[in-house]
Amino acid sequence: MPKVFEKDGYKFFFYSNEHRPIHVHVRHGDGEAVFNVEESVVLRESQNMKVSELAKAQKLAEENRQLIVEKWNEHLG
Repeated sequence: MPKVFEKDGYKFFFYSNEHRPIHVHVRHGDGEAVFNVEESVVLRESQNMKVSELAKAQKLAEENRQLIVEKWNEHLG
């Protein structure tokens, strides 16, 4: 499970057998969400995350979108 980055208790990562579109998983506490990041950051699904946690996760994903895409290409190219 390649880790992309971690900040403020949010862990952004990929699974080893990922598929397009380019997306990233994020865990915070007991919750997890998935954001598509290919063209823009869009929430695809979430479980057990509060609206405020999702907003923070989306903000972090937007701020680090280029890094996420670069790491995707490195690991999953």
